Amino acid sequence: MGKTFSILVTMKKKQKTKKILLKRFRITKNGKVLRKQGFRRHLNAKKSSSKKRALGRVVKLNKIYAKKVKKALGVKKR
Repeated sequence: MGKTFSILVTMKKKQKTKKILLKRFRITKNGKVLRKQGFRRHLNAKKSSSKKRALGRVVKLNKIYAKKVKKALGVKKR
Protein backbone atom coordinates (compact mmCIF):
# COMPACT_ATOMS: atom_id res chain seq x y z
CA MET A 1 0.00 0.00 0.00
CA GLY A 2 1.26 3.42 -0.90
CA LYS A 3 0.82 6.44 1.27
CA THR A 4 -0.60 9.56 -0.30
CA PHE A 5 0.53 12.97 0.78
CA SER A 6 -1.51 16.04 0.12
CA ILE A 7 0.36 19.28 -0.08
CA LEU A 8 -1.58 22.24 1.18
CA VAL A 9 -0.77 25.27 -0.89
CA THR A 10 -1.74 28.56 0.63
CA MET A 11 -2.69 31.08 -1.98
CA LYS A 12 -3.55 34.67 -1.28
CA LYS A 13 -7.13 35.34 -2.28
CA LYS A 14 -7.94 38.32 -4.45
CA GLN A 15 -9.76 41.03 -2.61
CA LYS A 16 -13.23 41.73 -3.94
CA THR A 17 -14.21 45.30 -4.73
CA LYS A 18 -16.71 46.78 -2.30
CA LYS A 19 -19.43 47.78 -4.75
CA ILE A 20 -21.20 50.21 -2.40
CA LEU A 21 -18.06 52.34 -2.30
CA LEU A 22 -18.26 52.83 -6.07
CA LYS A 23 -21.56 54.65 -5.55
CA ARG A 24 -20.36 56.80 -2.66
CA PHE A 25 -16.87 57.85 -3.73
CA ARG A 26 -15.20 59.08 -6.89
CA ILE A 27 -11.46 58.93 -7.54
CA THR A 28 -9.82 61.60 -9.65
CA LYS A 29 -6.95 61.08 -12.09
CA ASN A 30 -4.51 62.38 -9.49
CA GLY A 31 -5.75 59.87 -6.91
CA LYS A 32 -7.86 62.15 -4.74
CA VAL A 33 -11.01 60.61 -3.29
CA LEU A 34 -14.14 62.77 -3.46
CA ARG A 35 -17.37 62.35 -1.53
CA LYS A 36 -20.73 64.09 -1.15
CA GLN A 37 -21.59 65.71 2.16
CA GLY A 38 -24.32 64.53 4.48
CA PHE A 39 -26.96 66.46 6.47
CA ARG A 40 -28.95 67.33 3.36
CA ARG A 41 -31.83 64.82 3.43
CA HIS A 42 -34.28 66.29 5.93
CA LEU A 43 -34.76 69.04 8.52
CA ASN A 44 -33.80 71.57 5.87
CA ALA A 45 -36.30 74.25 6.85
CA LYS A 46 -34.08 75.52 9.63
CA LYS A 47 -30.94 75.55 7.46
CA SER A 48 -30.08 78.67 5.50
CA SER A 49 -29.88 78.56 1.71
CA SER A 50 -26.15 79.20 1.80
CA LYS A 51 -25.70 76.28 4.20
CA LYS A 52 -27.72 73.99 1.94
CA ARG A 53 -25.70 75.08 -1.10
CA ALA A 54 -22.47 74.45 0.78
CA LEU A 55 -23.65 70.96 1.75
CA GLY A 56 -24.38 70.21 -1.90
CA ARG A 57 -20.74 70.52 -2.88
CA VAL A 58 -18.35 67.63 -3.30
CA VAL A 59 -15.43 67.57 -0.85
CA LYS A 60 -12.12 65.77 -0.67
CA LEU A 61 -11.89 62.81 1.69
CA ASN A 62 -9.46 62.82 4.59
CA LYS A 63 -6.07 61.27 3.73
CA ILE A 64 -6.37 58.40 6.23
CA TYR A 65 -9.84 57.39 5.06
CA ALA A 66 -8.89 57.86 1.41
CA LYS A 67 -6.21 55.21 1.79
CA LYS A 68 -8.77 52.76 3.21
CA VAL A 69 -11.30 53.50 0.47
CA LYS A 70 -8.70 53.01 -2.25
CA LYS A 71 -7.70 49.67 -0.75
CA ALA A 72 -11.33 48.52 -0.60
CA LEU A 73 -11.86 49.59 -4.22
CA GLY A 74 -8.70 47.86 -5.38
CA VAL A 75 -7.05 51.01 -6.72
CA LYS A 76 -3.36 50.60 -7.49
CA LYS A 77 -0.81 52.93 -5.93
CA ARG A 78 0.77 55.49 -8.25
